[in-house]
Amino acid sequence: MGVVLQHFDYSFITNEYINWLNNPELMKYSEQRHIKHTFESCKEYIDGFVNSTNLLFAIIDSESNEHVGNINAYIDIYNGTANMGILVGTGNKGYGYIAWTKMIEILFQEKNIRKITAGTMSENIPMIKIFEKSGMKYEYTKKDQFIHNSNSVDLIGYCIFKEEYL
Repeated sequence: MGVVLQHFDYSFITNEYINWLNNPELMKYSEQRHIKHTFESCKEYIDGFVNSTNLLFAIIDSESNEHVGNINAYIDIYNGTANMGILVGTGNKGYGYIAWTKMIEILFQEKNIRKITAGTMSENIPMIKIFEKSGMKYEYTKKDQFIHNSNSVDLIGYCIFKEEYL
């Protein structure tokens, strides 16, 4: 199994994609869970990446050519840092880890980023496993940052430096 990262454009805004964004189970660890998504809200999100240094890619299954998720990076060119995020909408087939490591390589090799960061709710074990498997190291905890299922939940942050990865 493999994935291809393709620049995300309006053609990826399908009913299936909007359903991912509005799926409470799929969005349970995302702040997107508070938003009712529409075609228009998705277009506005994509438009935010146009003429910016930030990256938004569709994750495509290289065998079936199916759109299985998205990955983004918000880049701070002045400090050489990027913060990554990911959404996998289709199954639990390892797409997340493969796409995550591809994006890390793009950021370090093509964008000359020196440090990559990412964060998640402390309850999001699958994402933490992707962070750690990709070589990211625990960096910080923001105590009680989120309310999730009526409980306070920590935000935990991970990072990786270019010299550690290459």
